[in-house]
Amino acid sequence: MLKHQNKYFPFLMWGFPLLFFTYQFILRLWPSLMMHSIMENLLIDASGFGFLAAVYYYGYSSMQIPVAILLDRFGARYTIFGCAILCGCASLLFTYTDNFYLACLSRFFVGVGSAVGFLGTSKVISEWFSKDHYARMIGLSFTFGLMGALYGGKPINLLIENHGGAVVAVVLACVSIGLGIVTYACLKSPGTESSSCKPESFKLAHFKTLFSSPFIWFLAIANLLMVGSLEGFADVWGVPYLMIAYGLAKGDAAELISFIFVGMLFGGPLLAFLSKRMGTYRVIVFCGVGMAFSFLLLLSGFFYSWYCLAALLFCIGILCCYQVIVFVVGSELVSPVLLSVTVAFINSINMLGGSFFHTTIGLIMDASWTGLLDAEGIRHYTIKSYEVSLLVIPLCAFIGACIVGGLGFKWHQKKPSILRGPV
Repeated sequence: MLKHQNKYFPFLMWGFPLLFFTYQFILRLWPSLMMHSIMENLLIDASGFGFLAAVYYYGYSSMQIPVAILLDRFGARYTIFGCAILCGCASLLFTYTDNFYLACLSRFFVGVGSAVGFLGTSKVISEWFSKDHYARMIGLSFTFGLMGALYGGKPINLLIENHGGAVVAVVLACVSIGLGIVTYACLKSPGTESSSCKPESFKLAHFKTLFSSPFIWFLAIANLLMVGSLEGFADVWGVPYLMIAYGLAKGDAAELISFIFVGMLFGGPLLAFLSKRMGTYRVIVFCGVGMAFSFLLLLSGFFYSWYCLAALLFCIGILCCYQVIVFVVGSELVSPVLLSVTVAFINSINMLGGSFFHTTIGLIMDASWTGLLDAEGIRHYTIKSYEVSLLVIPLCAFIGACIVGGLGFKWHQKKPSILRGPV
């Protein structure tokens, strides 16, 4: 069952990439807790901050397929080591620069390095565990990985309040470098034991086959449109919105945002169960419509109770797990030889959703700015600016659900042929 005489050794090997996968969520989220100080330090407005947040996703998305190739060519040990060191050095650059363009470049490289988190974990699982255990280990990886998102909220904010943002940023950068060194020193490959299980070598012709499918493209675009609740709201704009709209302290707002990630811990297994009963397309459509409706409730200001807000955000988190079902749909459209590149492609387009939503929300906020400035001369945005700009999230979620509904209708009406790679 496990590819080693010591049955616990594969779990130890799995733990090294899993630590970085979990940790990269903190690197991804912590700038949202320092939004005001970053805007003040770099002398930027909301659109500038939105672009700064977006470049992380440009780096992450653009490196999905290249990192998959690097993992295949050089293995998880060297690839994770290099990416972790890159994340740490880029975070240090971000901390000590007051130049907007250098800050953008550093966040881009943090995204580039973070791209190995999930893919590296998946690679190690495929090497050290049998195919029968792959799905279960991937599910466990997401569960533990989301713990990083939970700790990236209120706990990190408490550290920032007690020790200062610069000190916390340096510690985070050093931890990333440390994880890379530990992974390089300790992570091993099963070697010849798994040689018969190595995936087929990468071929450029795989891209030609994949990109020729309109079905895959529409599925990926719908996935992008529906990701706003997670990558647009939870990652960056959620904390400042809750502070303005509900008069919460930053720590309390960050704690509430964490309920989205708590919901995602339960959403994966729940939606997987429902997809077997209702069908994959129906579940995705339900999640898209549900997210749009839930987000409209959030923006309405109807919920003033902390517990009601926590419950609503928990439900949004459950619905955000539609992404797991999207990968299931994608796997149904391709042969096994195209599965890895299909997952990388869909995930790449998915992560571009963060760039799209951060940039769009920032531009709309600046367009609706009333001209007010705070004591430091930084633009002050009213609750109306937040509400108008964040409306893009439920609107896009509903459009994405409609696209998936059309794909589901097409699938049941005339099942598309399975895409196969070159012989």
